[in-house]
Amino acid sequence: MSISFEELKVGDSMPSWSRKTSFAEWNRYAAVNEEFVPFHMDDEAGRRAGNEQGAFGMGNLRYAYIVNALRDWIGDEGIIREVGCQYRAINQKDEVLTVVGEITKKHINDGHRIVHLKVDVLNDSDRATCPGHAVVEV
Repeated sequence: MSISFEELKVGDSMPSWSRKTSFAEWNRYAAVNEEFVPFHMDDEAGRRAGNEQGAFGMGNLRYAYIVNALRDWIGDEGIIREVGCQYRAINQKDEVLTVVGEITKKHINDGHRIVHLKVDVLNDSDRATCPGHAVVEV
């Protein structure tokens, strides 16, 4: 997919990007990142950590989802220059998480077409769980 910098406008949204998360997704993520933390893998450990529903998802997995959503949007030719976020809510087991983004600024700097976005990861209830920002070059 090729994005036209000229057609992008402040206030435009990038396409939403969703994934269901559960033990299978958490286990795959933990395997490649050596992040086998008990409260992400075991319901009793999750409850001991203060989450009544049990095990809960990794914050860094939501960060990875933001990066995946940006990559899908800008394509292989685009460059992800910066991503930052804050973890504000727990990712419960079997939730569908949706990455959303809105263009807040765009400019050309030394010939580079730069787009700034406000991003977030919403849970099943459309609650913000991971507000942040991104800067991409298209």
